[in-house]
Formats: sequence, C-alpha cells, structure tokens
Amino acid sequence: MPRVAYSEEDRERIRTALITVGLDLMAKQGIQHTTVEQIYKRVGISRTFFYSFFPTKEDLVVESLYWQQPKIIEYVQKLMADPALGWREAVRKFLHTCCYGERNGIAVLTIEEQQLIFRRLSAENYRIFRQRQLRLFGEILETFGIKTDERRIGLFTNLSLSMMVVRRALPDTLPLLVPEAADETVEFQIDAIVDALEKLRRASAS
Repeated sequence: MPRVAYSEEDRERIRTALITVGLDLMAKQGIQHTTVEQIYKRVGISRTFFYSFFPTKEDLVVESLYWQQPKIIEYVQKLMADPALGWREAVRKFLHTCCYGERNGIAVLTIEEQQLIFRRLSAENYRIFRQRQLRLFGEILETFGIKTDERRIGLFTNLSLSMMVVRRALPDTLPLLVPEAADETVEFQIDAIVDALEKLRRASAS
C-alpha cells in the first residue's frame, strides 16, 4: 500500500483529533483505563503514526490537560454570567462539576496518575505545567471576583485538587476512608471552600 503524504494542515487536524478524543475518553473512563490503542483507532490512524505526534501516552495526557483549560474558564464565565444563579450557587456548581469530572467531560488526575506524570516530566516541562496550572486557578479566582496573589492561588489550587483527588481515590487507593460517605464528604468540602472564597470576595470588594 502506498504511503500517504499528509499536509501540515492534515497533521494539525489529526493532532487535534487525538487530543480531543483522548480527553473525552480520559474524562469518562479515567487516564489509567484509557489506552493509546483506543485513541488512535477511534481517530483512524496507526499506532506508528500516533507516536509521530506524541512520543508517549503521558505527553498526550499533558497536552489534553492544557487543551481543557480554556474550556474550564469558559464554563466558569458561563456560570458566573447566569442570571438564574447567585454567586454562591455558581461557585458551588463549578466545584461540584469538576469534582465529578468523569460525568461532565473534565479529566481529573488520580493520585497514581499524578505520580506517573510527574516522573515523566522533565524539570522544564514540570515548571511549565505548574505555571499553566497556577494561571488556570488564578483565572478562576478572578472570574469569581476575587483578587489574586500567590498565596490565594496556591491555597485554592490545593483545596480544589485535594477534594477532587480524594473522591477519585475512594475506595481503591484510600481503602481506610469510608466510601459510603464519599458524596457527603464532597458536599461538606465544597461548602467549606465556598465559605472561604466568599470571605475573600468580600475582602476583595472592600
């Protein structure tokens, strides 16, 4: 069979398809349960051609996480602009949506996946990842109407991600926690985060 010559436009289209298909699968079934084979077969290319775009699965994972960041910001903006939602309800809905990302098309790394990605990233790529992550959470806070600084962004990042990660970790990774109380725990944590953000918002307005 003759080898197909792909234009730069074709390659960019295929690369985008790999990212979007990968993100969709990872959001629904988790990163660990999403294989390279599932992704390239759905896009309609070969394994060899896949690796001409992404040297490893982890490279695709990181690119997919970057890809979803503008979509997350758009979602926050949509919630905050919804006249049917008060500020507290909008923030609460956002956190709840992210916490149950697999139901809402948002990929959230588990503890094991975070460790795997961290081991694969070079020092420079880790710096870029951290920078982009903090920029995302800073933009979210600003969309909430909260003045940002390094401390506030770091705290909001840790509180949000720890809530999402712990929920994903029950019961397999954290077997000594009570899985039957997982949803109730999430609701409690969301309320606590919203309470803290509401205080910061008042302080920002004064």
